[in-house]
Amino acid sequence: MDPLNCSTPRETLEQVSVLLGCSPTSAEVASYLDKHDKLRHLRENFLVPKMADLPPSDLSLVDGSNECIYLVGNSLGLQPKMTRKYLEEELDKWAKMGAHGHTEGSRPWAWAENNIEAVMAHIVGAKPEEVALMNGLTVNLHLLMLSFYKPTAARHKILLEDKAFPSDHYAVESQIRLRGFDPQQSMLQLSPRPGEETLRTEDILQLIEKEGDSIAMVMFSGVQYYTGQLFNMAAITEAGQRKGCFVGFDCAHAVGNAELKLHDWGVDFACWCSYKYLNSGAGGLGGAFVHEKHKDTIKPALLGWWGHDLKTRFKMNNVLELQPGVSGFRLSNQPILLVCPLQASLQVFNMTSMQELRRKSLLLTGYLEYLIQQFYTEDSKQPRKPHVRIITPSDPLQRGCQLSLSFSVPIRKVFQELEKRGVACDMREPSVLRIAPVPLYNTFSDVHTFIQTLGAVLAADE
Repeated sequence: MDPLNCSTPRETLEQVSVLLGCSPTSAEVASYLDKHDKLRHLRENFLVPKMADLPPSDLSLVDGSNECIYLVGNSLGLQPKMTRKYLEEELDKWAKMGAHGHTEGSRPWAWAENNIEAVMAHIVGAKPEEVALMNGLTVNLHLLMLSFYKPTAARHKILLEDKAFPSDHYAVESQIRLRGFDPQQSMLQLSPRPGEETLRTEDILQLIEKEGDSIAMVMFSGVQYYTGQLFNMAAITEAGQRKGCFVGFDCAHAVGNAELKLHDWGVDFACWCSYKYLNSGAGGLGGAFVHEKHKDTIKPALLGWWGHDLKTRFKMNNVLELQPGVSGFRLSNQPILLVCPLQASLQVFNMTSMQELRRKSLLLTGYLEYLIQQFYTEDSKQPRKPHVRIITPSDPLQRGCQLSLSFSVPIRKVFQELEKRGVACDMREPSVLRIAPVPLYNTFSDVHTFIQTLGAVLAADE
């Protein structure tokens, strides 16, 4: 049996351990998986910070010349190596030719974003004409909601998950107020069942069926930022549309992480940022999707000259020739200095496929889950021993690469001690670490080293 073709991560790890004659938790297993990782070369396209350069690192505890254990790509992706080159090219062009840069060079500023939208569309499972790179996520969410949220006295509610990302919550709340409705009456927030951390798909679908006649819009995350739950976007879309609702998604934590099929699923609209799994740098250029079925019926509520057809845009006659679909939602020319890092990252994505990345991700995150369960499961025989509970769904189809780990001990000290030891991760009060092994650049050895480091931190805390 080929251990890398087993059906579950556990089977793979156990088969590799038999092959090597060691424990599944041994570092040798991680080394073997890294050696046989067909995507391992992709890491070479990114700059991994050295431990010495991370401000919290304690150089008495770590070798500062080593690369850090970077498990926070769900907050900010690593910098692609080509980013600096592309930025310097455009700065040089600006210095040498000034305004001629709008129409000259490999990425003319006046339509530079159009050059990479086909790659972006491929990553989200859309047609190129259904995707626009523009603005930031929340700006795009507002622009889309202005057109898709059409409340009436009978149908005015927006369904979203309880404790959605704050920006989504605020956007929904303000859009409801803008139309003269009361968020207390029009925001329909779905919470997990008592004692549970994540939403059950059947509960989401049941609520849509029950309340659908009063729901104008379903607006969920693709992946929930706190729990790491990957929602069944296809089922939610089908259920919402069957009841006459528009269905949209904030894909900030899903794009570049999960395999998306926005077009095939019939999603009405979506938007995302690009600085997490898409590695475009803090505040990078956002993306928006509008399904082609709406290209002639859904119009932007707010207009700008970048929504005008490119062929006649610069005639400046103030007679709008609105581009169909999502392209009509464009307002202004895109900052070339934000296009460059996104291009650098999307070119790395173009070296592989979301199917290949997802295949690695299932094993990589499954490996993290396996090691957590082996070492840090609650032990009734040792009730005082620190333990970890994974609140992200155990079903790989209901999660991306992130695992949200809930600790039995105060989280801040654990987080600080991990950072001192060169681990970059993300803390969420009161008790959660969000750990994201990103398949583009993280290794199985990264995961193993994290587990070892966590063990040292928890042992010191006992």
